[in-house]
Amino acid sequence: MMGWIMVLGVALLTGALLWLIGFPRRLWMIAATALTLGATGYAWQGNPGLAGHPVSQVDTPVEVDPDLIALRSAMFGSYGTFAWGYLSAADGMTRSGSPAYAVNVLLGGVEKGPQEVALWTGLGTALAENDHGVSPAARFAFDKATALNPKHPGPPFFLGLAYVRGGQFAEARQYWARAAELAPAAAPYKQELQVRLGLLDRFLMDQAARQQEMQGAPAQ
Repeated sequence: MMGWIMVLGVALLTGALLWLIGFPRRLWMIAATALTLGATGYAWQGNPGLAGHPVSQVDTPVEVDPDLIALRSAMFGSYGTFAWGYLSAADGMTRSGSPAYAVNVLLGGVEKGPQEVALWTGLGTALAENDHGVSPAARFAFDKATALNPKHPGPPFFLGLAYVRGGQFAEARQYWARAAELAPAAAPYKQELQVRLGLLDRFLMDQAARQQEMQGAPAQ
């Protein structure tokens, strides 16, 4: 019974998480299908007592969410800006499943434009994608972007997004809160930052509640 409660909880949170991490809406059906198949497999032969085992990771093409590109453009500017060409090229490398090439593109960008907040932020995002988490190199790039413009909401937002994508939701919260605070009141993207922060808070509360329920549940 506890297993089915957990499956239901995961299903309810899946939609919010897909949006939080920037998963393209047109691919949501794939994620829903995977969740359904997983639940079916659990019902058929699930055994939560079995020990887990590590699996290897294979780089595959990645969908770059157009909503996140639009948000990035609203924060940093798009066509005609120095950073836009490098960011667009890096997006193409990420789509093709080559995050290392995306990093190289942006390294070239920051070399030519070392004062560009957008490029350092993009480099941090690309490094986090390539390193499968917020590595020291990724954190250095985000910190550099923040140092260049401490009042810009872009670096803390995308640092928070990298933490969310790495499953470090509690770590992400402070950066998304900072980004929402720094966003100008008249900025068209301020409400989106607030909505994402609200969903993250809701997820963290639900996660804490589930942990308490599991700790208080009698042994099966």
